[in-house]
Amino acid sequence: MSVEQRLKELGIVLPAVGGPIGNYVHAKRVGNLLYLSGKGPPEGVDGRMPKGKLGAGMSIEEGYQHARQVGLVLIAAIRDALGGELDRVEDVVKVLGMVNAAPDFEDHPKVVNGCSDLFVEVFGERGRHARSAVGMSSLPGGIPVEIEVIVAVR
Repeated sequence: MSVEQRLKELGIVLPAVGGPIGNYVHAKRVGNLLYLSGKGPPEGVDGRMPKGKLGAGMSIEEGYQHARQVGLVLIAAIRDALGGELDRVEDVVKVLGMVNAAPDFEDHPKVVNGCSDLFVEVFGERGRHARSAVGMSSLPGGIPVEIEVIVAVR
């Protein structure tokens, strides 16, 4: 089954990829590796970026859902970088999840699982990856999570 068919089966619609908000590109290919810039969650139905700090008013489940949404943004950026051909993804190699967290928050991996679980749902075994999940004292715009990824492509 193709990745696009899998997305349809899961009822997943990928968000549009907007322009970068700085002097960088969404993706950079070097050899067979595609490096994705860090992404945050998409704007909500109110048109605003989610804000919040895990362990200071935002639950692990809310953070998990935001990380899942970031995963959707990353898949959309991968598709865009590969000319619409997600089946060119050989493996999700590495995920770095950065969680906007209170100093005593310790469950960063549970938050970043939102993105990791999505990658396995969409790409199957090709979605399993090495990963780091770390806490940050702040993230751009107060977003709760930012994630970057390295993908092997053909």
